[in-house]
Amino acid sequence: MKAQQEYESLTERIEAQKEKKMKRFIAALAAVIQESDEEPAKDTSSEEDDEDIVLISLFSLRIKTECELIREGSRDLVEQVKEDIEELKKKKYLFVAGGVGTAPVYPQVKWLKEHGIDVDVIMGSKTKDLLILEEEMKAVAGNLYVTTDDGSYGHKGMVTEVIKDLVNNQGKKYDVCVAIGPMIMMKFVCKLTKELGIPTVVSMNPIMVDGTGMCGGCRVSVGGEIKFACVDGPEFDGHLVNWDEAMMRQQTYKTAEGRAMLKELEGETHHGGCGHCEG
Repeated sequence: MKAQQEYESLTERIEAQKEKKMKRFIAALAAVIQESDEEPAKDTSSEEDDEDIVLISLFSLRIKTECELIREGSRDLVEQVKEDIEELKKKKYLFVAGGVGTAPVYPQVKWLKEHGIDVDVIMGSKTKDLLILEEEMKAVAGNLYVTTDDGSYGHKGMVTEVIKDLVNNQGKKYDVCVAIGPMIMMKFVCKLTKELGIPTVVSMNPIMVDGTGMCGGCRVSVGGEIKFACVDGPEFDGHLVNWDEAMMRQQTYKTAEGRAMLKELEGETHHGGCGHCEG
């Protein structure tokens, strides 16, 4: 019974001491964050407390130094972003969105609009019923061109036909093209923009399993180098992508037999990461 009472008494003293230390710590941290000249109140009732205050002060100094570095870095980052935006304003962008590729294109166009940059957007779909975000895109795009394969809405035909019309017939000039959609669409957009001399960025969408590059599912060849879309991309120079290989792998990787065949054919380059996982 006595031992139990002593234990409870000791526990209460420990908790009280912890609470007191925490209050001093919070006060010290608050002073740092608020950049106050006031020093937190010190309780020097014991040597142990003095040691705690020294540790708190050192920790507070470290936090203050890191905060100053963050603030300085933030100022540098803001200036860099401003410079980047000014550079963006000097260029004319064309976005090509195919099918569900409209979803990732929309926020990019919206961000550019919010920063005073108007871009042209081509939205392509098999049929009118499969179009998405048309009204939202119309509100943020400088010019919106809609095309459907079956002609049920907008221009009838492929997005590449609209690009040809804009450049060859309407005299439009673009510094950069961003294409996001089915691989077959991105392939032919890149083939055309290469002929037209328009640098093109694509967002690759091969099968991704683990998101670390080790499964080998999203392996792509870009400029003769092996890349993994999940860790090296998904954005790549569209003119450097081996589209035929990428589309072949996308189909082959869907079956266990196909994955085994690719693993055998590609050897050590089949995987990213450690290169030795069992996938």
